Amino acid sequence: MPEIPAEPYPFAFSLADTALVIIDMQRDFVEPGGFGETLGNDVEQLRGVIPPLATVLQTAREAGLFVIHTREGHLPDLSDCPPAKLQRGNPSLRIGDPGPNGRILIRGEKGHDIIDELTPVPGEPVIDKPGKGAFYATDFGAILAAHGISKLVVTGVTTEVCVHTTVREANDRGFECLVLSDCVGSYFADFQRVGLDMIRAQGGIFGWVAPSTAFLSALQNLTPSPVL
Repeated sequence: MPEIPAEPYPFAFSLADTALVIIDMQRDFVEPGGFGETLGNDVEQLRGVIPPLATVLQTAREAGLFVIHTREGHLPDLSDCPPAKLQRGNPSLRIGDPGPNGRILIRGEKGHDIIDELTPVPGEPVIDKPGKGAFYATDFGAILAAHGISKLVVTGVTTEVCVHTTVREANDRGFECLVLSDCVGSYFADFQRVGLDMIRAQGGIFGWVAPSTAFLSALQNLTPSPVL
């Protein structure tokens, strides 16, 4: 079983028991005019994860690694959106309001969908979640169990919110999580740094952290050579 140089110690994995999880790489979070920007954030802070994550996704597909995507959003009638979330802060647009890509964070709207650079392909499940974590009110756990997955390579946005929540949920359920440090992003540099530190602290209290280059190197060694 190959090992990836990681903190706090190497992460062992195999193609059979590992999934690449891509969290919430949606237009509403990483493109102008979406929910992230309406909260006053600079979406360019998140867009830096797109090139390394696109490379990881392509290599994972070539290696035959199971890939699963998530999207955060709500039903059109907002029946699954709690008041505390709906009324949060003082954004220029709230969840459900019309935006440049349709209603903000509403399932089926263009803004709710995953960006073109990371579009899922047939066979890659897309989990629609109403909360921050991927396990809450979804079939995420059931899908992982059906595929014999016990280890997650976690990517996406944002580091301190949906990534952290999913990693914590997974940790409590016995999954081992490797977070790729350059493939997760935050609107805030301090949150990015501290969020990663919290995952690997105390001997890996929630999981492991490594750059994508370390993961790519391990994956490429597992990828079958092309037949000439």
